[in-house]
Formats: sequence, structure tokens, C-alpha cells
Amino acid sequence: MAYETIRVDVAENIQTIRLHRPEKLNAFTRQMMQDLIDAFAAADADDSVRAVIVTGAGRAFCAGADLSGGAGLSSVRKRLAVRSRAGWRMAAWTIPTWRCATAAAASRSASSSASSR
Repeated sequence: MAYETIRVDVAENIQTIRLHRPEKLNAFTRQMMQDLIDAFAAADADDSVRAVIVTGAGRAFCAGADLSGGAGLSSVRKRLAVRSRAGWRMAAWTIPTWRCATAAAASRSASSSASSR
């Protein structure tokens, strides 16, 4: 299946889901939520998948909610940010019912900058 905001690869019984909006630091959108839910469902339905890895393209795993389109946060944009966090939760809620292991991998720069503090 083709996705708009993620890339999915299955090799050696491992499904890798890569958030793919590197120009926006993989900021989370409603479309990304739907793509993730669909990819998670596909992994769960595929008996050959034994593990799922979620990672991000480019230099960031995920910058959070995509609030682009202006400098200030209006009440509408604040609600969108809350919905985006809820979207991550909605996608993640499917994980405990899976029959395979799951891991998230942050970018190398994120982990190296955190360890240098």
C-alpha cells in the first residue's frame, strides 16, 4: 500500500515504518496518524512480521504536531495540537494487541545530543 507521510519496508520479518516528512522534521499530521494506523494494522495482519520499528527520515524522529501556517498559536491551532497528541495515542493504542515486538528508533543526532548534556 502507498502512504502519503510514511514509508514502509518489510525485510527479514521486520517491518520498518519511517515517518517521511523530513522537510518538516516529520511533524505529525492527521494524515500521518491515519497512515500509521493503517501500517500498524497491516503489520498485525501479516503473520510473517515478527517486529516493527518506527523511525524518522532525516535529522529528527518527530517534531510534534505540525502547527505551520503562522507565528502565533490561535485557539484553533491549540486544539489541533491537542488532537495531534491524541492522534499519536490513538495510533499507539493498537500496539498492545499485536502479536509482534515493537520499537521506536530516534535519530542518531537526537540521541547523541541528549547524551552530551
